[in-house]
Amino acid sequence: MQLTRLEIKGFKSFADKVVINFDQGITGIVGPNGCGKSNVVDAIRWVLGEQKSRVLRSDKMDNIIFNGTKARKPTQLAEVSISFDNTKNLLPTEYNQVTISRRFYRSGESEYQLNGVTCRLKDITNLFLDTGIASNSYAIIELKMIDDLLNDKDHSRRSLFEEAAGISKFKKRKKETLKKLSDTDADLDRVEDVLYEIEKNIKSLERQAKQAKKYYEIKEDYRLLSISMARKGIFNQQETFDNTQKRIAVENDKKQVLNTQLLKEEVVIEKLKSDLIIKEKVLASNKNH
Repeated sequence: MQLTRLEIKGFKSFADKVVINFDQGITGIVGPNGCGKSNVVDAIRWVLGEQKSRVLRSDKMDNIIFNGTKARKPTQLAEVSISFDNTKNLLPTEYNQVTISRRFYRSGESEYQLNGVTCRLKDITNLFLDTGIASNSYAIIELKMIDDLLNDKDHSRRSLFEEAAGISKFKKRKKETLKKLSDTDADLDRVEDVLYEIEKNIKSLERQAKQAKKYYEIKEDYRLLSISMARKGIFNQQETFDNTQKRIAVENDKKQVLNTQLLKEEVVIEKLKSDLIIKEKVLASNKNH
């Protein structure tokens, strides 16, 4: 697998689009101080996923975008693309030419592309996992790294041997596995906390459920008692009503008898009045004679 092409635009000192073709036999870039050699290395590290601005010799990630000069305005994004020849199928993909691109905007947004298709940094990392190519690997060596190797700074010599022996990928996988285990332990701790809270809530809900059950039992008893009391009240009222109706019937009969007697008495009275009138007329006639 060979690096074939590097395209830089808006990255650090490369304001305009610059294309570097790595033809057969090219193994390094040389030039005077200040010509941008280190920026080329930074561009390669950055497009391969470097996230630390300190490694890119910048205070913050925004500084990798061309900041402009007196004669030129600053650009709004930095873009780097790197291409590899994959005719030997060292990369697990069907493409013979693999191109990785990365863009970073002043707004803070960034994106990765694999042969023009948007992807994640993890996809790129997994693609190059067994190749020895990464943002922090020794596949690309700058002058400062040679001094670090000679002086064995931060055990850099050991890291180089481990990478050359293919141990680095296993250490990385171990680190990722340990991180996953740590995250799992943290998740388990959170699950235990959640279960504890759930158990507390369950006890509270059980008490509330018992109270609710007792409430509904009392409510049902109250309903049945209310119905029973209403029935009893209706029965008593019906009995009173029936007795009253009987008394009314008896009184009506008495009234009828009394009315009959009253009519008879009135007839007698009328007869007596008639007799009295006749007697008064006879008496008056006798007095005149």
